[in-house]
Amino acid sequence: MKLALIFGGHSFEHEISIVSAIALKDVLKHLDLEFIFISNDRKMFVIPSKNMKSNFFSSGAYKKSEEVFLNYDGFRIKSIFSKKTLDITCVLNLIHGGDGEDGLISSLLEFYKQDFIGPRVDACVLSFSKLLTKAYAKLVGVDTLSFKYFSKDSKPKKLDYPCILKPLRLGSSIGLSVLKNAKDLDYSVDVAREFDDEFIIEPFINNVKEYNLAGTFIENEFIFSIIEEPQKSGILDFEKKYLDFSRTEKTSKALIPLKLEKDLKDAFKKIYGTIFRGALIRCDFFVLENKVYLNEINPIPGSMSNYLFDDFADIISKLAKSLPRKKPINIDYAYVNKIQSAKGKSWQ
Repeated sequence: MKLALIFGGHSFEHEISIVSAIALKDVLKHLDLEFIFISNDRKMFVIPSKNMKSNFFSSGAYKKSEEVFLNYDGFRIKSIFSKKTLDITCVLNLIHGGDGEDGLISSLLEFYKQDFIGPRVDACVLSFSKLLTKAYAKLVGVDTLSFKYFSKDSKPKKLDYPCILKPLRLGSSIGLSVLKNAKDLDYSVDVAREFDDEFIIEPFINNVKEYNLAGTFIENEFIFSIIEEPQKSGILDFEKKYLDFSRTEKTSKALIPLKLEKDLKDAFKKIYGTIFRGALIRCDFFVLENKVYLNEINPIPGSMSNYLFDDFADIISKLAKSLPRKKPINIDYAYVNKIQSAKGKSWQ
């Protein structure tokens, strides 16, 4: 099996995706890997493994790599004399944020019938918008924190402080602000407007317990990572999370009661459902007074949360062989033929 890591994309999280891909190069080194980079202007390049270094991308050197195109034959390298098809069995979607998590790449891969690990279009739609995520969580029976929604044209008039302002469609804590009082509102909105036109505000809760759990669904059973309790002082801002995307070293399992472990896994199962089949996701939870709340869904987590699994490469290999399949649609043109018969020659 040859696995292609596709990364980059036209996204505010473009650089984070590069960091994740470089990290996974070492984690998945025993697999047969291909690396496909999507530039900010959405050109695709095949990157030799030896060039998977941060300065290869920041310097623009990637532009000298062979450009690839996707069609029904797969990923193809176009040269002067011929077209070479890359021998790719499955793609791992590693594009964080726009292009990768908003459903664009998923649509493209599905359209060209390319097997891939990652959220499908409907899963992207639900998890990319924090507003839809909260609605979905409520629908499947998982609690979330209370929140206020507003747009750039309608600032909230009354807020309880402290609180957190987040762009509606962005991850990695980009554009996030903690508001201590009403004086912080205008500046925080200006910051968030650099990335989105819609926002949510949630309560900021000191010393809240946080737990991260990753998992997937393979051969009719859930496969879970260990449960991690992030170690932090204050809120995890962009810089702290950015370093997190390059993680490969294993982390420690949270020391929690079995009842809480079960509650977290049950909440994960409800969120994952059938809609996230084919993806490995991470759910970040809050726990308040022994009650579990969903904080966010990471449909393509940083470095795929490899550091939470004992044998991440084995899980990826098995997931690639256990992807959801759409039922084929048989088109026999019976309806059109009936219309032709009824209408006569003018329809033929």
